[in-house]
Amino acid sequence: MRRPREAGLLRFIIQLRLFVVSLSLWLCASAVGFARGQIETVDSASPPPLHWVSQGQVEGHLALNYSPAGAFSPDSAALAVVIEDKVVLLDLRAGGIRRTLRPRVEGVADLTLHSASFVAPDRLFILGNGVFRTKGKGAASPTPTLGFLWDSDRDALIGKVNMFGARGGFGPTRFFPMIGYVGLHKETNFDLWHPLTSKGGRFTVPALTRQPHLYEFSPNGHWLLLAQIEASGAADPIVVDLRQGKFVDSLRGHQGTILSMAFSRDNQHVVTAAEDGKVRVWSVPDWKLRHTLSGHSGTVRWAEFSADGQWVASGGQDRTVRVWSAQDGALLQTLTEGQEPIRTVAFSPDGEFLAASAEQMVWVWKLLRQ
Repeated sequence: MRRPREAGLLRFIIQLRLFVVSLSLWLCASAVGFARGQIETVDSASPPPLHWVSQGQVEGHLALNYSPAGAFSPDSAALAVVIEDKVVLLDLRAGGIRRTLRPRVEGVADLTLHSASFVAPDRLFILGNGVFRTKGKGAASPTPTLGFLWDSDRDALIGKVNMFGARGGFGPTRFFPMIGYVGLHKETNFDLWHPLTSKGGRFTVPALTRQPHLYEFSPNGHWLLLAQIEASGAADPIVVDLRQGKFVDSLRGHQGTILSMAFSRDNQHVVTAAEDGKVRVWSVPDWKLRHTLSGHSGTVRWAEFSADGQWVASGGQDRTVRVWSAQDGALLQTLTEGQEPIRTVAFSPDGEFLAASAEQMVWVWKLLRQ
């Protein structure tokens, strides 16, 4: 019979070996994906309770000039990536490509897709443009922005193709995944149109006399933020109360052009990103600055909340994606797989995946919880 000291020592050695084996298996599992990547975490006295691990990368892009959140399917199982005139559906859970779609529009040649956003489990709303096919030797004319629904199961057009801004004078067409509407701006009017219902409406801001090149709606339809306003010397976004159609405040503090603005889904916060390299979180409706998130070197092109409002993801010219705590502004992780400037970032609806897009490359990370 072993002595108590020897028995205790033996139990300790067995437990240590089991820990080492478990750690090795966990590390191996963390490295699995359709491409391998590295992670960089913030120095901390204790391991972070969660972190994002690379799931790989694929050639293509998400929406480059507005939120790519709609590229995730509603169940967070797929991601729609645009590659010129095709849409590749990535299977986020099993890995690899689920399907390649080839959208086409009758009478249009050289179709180039700008974005593909899920508006239903089996339906994508696609924006793009091309040139009208012409008979004879006449010069082909470019189309305005085209928008249409595409059946992702049958790889077929649903309904008709819509042309946005065909009469001229409108700003760029944008799709807002959080509210599910297409937005168009002209003079003092902001028009919204829903791809599934074909219904919409108009907001008018009588005091608006200069063109805003960037705008964002709150999910509840109460607020409109305006930025990149022509001939304006200030970078501060303007807050519009849509119920009154009036300017009510501004977000003061940025020292460079605002490049993105996003509301949280609960309408309680706004995050802005700018050329000054800062990301700022504001409270609604008092429009007070809550946090200034510093860490990027150079321009920050995009910042967005997770669906539950716990995190903010940002990406920019320094080729990094950074994940922050929306509650206290702490930097949780820096993701460095990207070899190109990051244009846009987005969380999946369930918060388990994070995607970032450059001009022609998309990266995906999966959340691991300890």
